[in-house]
Amino acid sequence: MTSGIFPTWFSDELDFYLMIFSKLLTGVPTTLQLAIYSVFMGFFFALCLALMSRSKIGPVSALARGYIFTFRGTPMLIQLFLIYYGMGQFRPFLQEINLWWFFRDVYYCAILGLTMNTAAYGAEIIRGGLQSVPHGQIEAARAAGMSGFTLYRRIIFPIALRQALPGYTNEIILMIKDTSLASLITLVEITQLADGLRSQTFRPVAVYTCAGVIYLLINFVVTWLVGRAEYRLNRHLRPIKVATV
Repeated sequence: MTSGIFPTWFSDELDFYLMIFSKLLTGVPTTLQLAIYSVFMGFFFALCLALMSRSKIGPVSALARGYIFTFRGTPMLIQLFLIYYGMGQFRPFLQEINLWWFFRDVYYCAILGLTMNTAAYGAEIIRGGLQSVPHGQIEAARAAGMSGFTLYRRIIFPIALRQALPGYTNEIILMIKDTSLASLITLVEITQLADGLRSQTFRPVAVYTCAGVIYLLINFVVTWLVGRAEYRLNRHLRPIKVATV
């Protein structure tokens, strides 16, 4: 039996996959929000941690390094559980200081957990970028009269950003994939929707394949965008085109 130019079974399979794909797409906005908010806020938090870890003040450096070690050394899932389920143990205190509205919302807890985790990894990437800035360029800038914030804004940060961008791209991709862990604290995003569809259809291969394709497409777009940004930031490293007569 055929349906049009395709066999009936193929048309039925195609319709099923399209149906699954369209339903999973409804979770993309939540997944993107989690990734964008956590990466954006985590970057600035990571920058502060990186600067603190390089501080010559012992307690400040120890605090930053302790935070980085703790959040890199424990599973993100445990961190999400502690924030969402664990903070409920302190509900009376949180209500007293008017913070219970935050910790009772799974969406805010997921963003907080993802932000705190990516900040720890991002801090190490940024610290490596800062350490890679040639000392000669710093000395030259100081000889030209730059110091303090101006030195960081015009010399250190631009060079460190170019050096850290490839590593930070990997962290962004990891964060997009790690948003799937939010499904385990009941947040409805792509993976949570996939779990529901799997229990309804009893076809896990098809459902999770569609979910994987969606994550793959998102990361493809992100990789391309960051690649374009890296290309623009490193324009001085492009080979000079010599005009031929």
